[in-house]
Amino acid sequence: MPFQFERTSIEGLILVKPKVFNDGRGFFVEEYKKSDFTKAGINIDFTQDNHSKSSRGVLRGLHFQKDPYAQAKLVRCIKGKVWDVAVDLRAGSATFGKWLGFELSEENFNMLFIPEGFAHGFLTLSQEAEIFYKCSKEYSPQYDSGVRYDDPTLNISWPLKEVIISDKDKKLPFLELK
Repeated sequence: MPFQFERTSIEGLILVKPKVFNDGRGFFVEEYKKSDFTKAGINIDFTQDNHSKSSRGVLRGLHFQKDPYAQAKLVRCIKGKVWDVAVDLRAGSATFGKWLGFELSEENFNMLFIPEGFAHGFLTLSQEAEIFYKCSKEYSPQYDSGVRYDDPTLNISWPLKEVIISDKDKKLPFLELK
């Protein structure tokens, strides 16, 4: 199996480490193989791929889509380095409101599988970064939502203090912990 699936302290959130084949010509890596992901319990039909480019200090998120268009995501940084964060927003979850962050980079090839019911965001740590991610549902503007990146109840440890935020993300609400 060309993937190592590392379970995290938040159920369903999985760090995926693909096997990378390097030689003098460069590298080869399988980024997704449905049969291996299904064996690992990730049986998702991805329907949309997204690719974004950001400069150092750009923080995108924390985004999610509401039901019935909630999205699972498989995220990889294909250029540069980012701090990638997922927040559990699943009602009734033992880890509701908890977050985990991971460094994803072109060097480590790691991917993060984020199930439905999570908010997702990332902060660009390198001069530039490109993120490629698969989604289980297509983008639906009417179900688009999010949570403020600086929500004090979440207390996310972003590695950079000076960040660049879109006007849309500045207006996102704070999470109401119940």
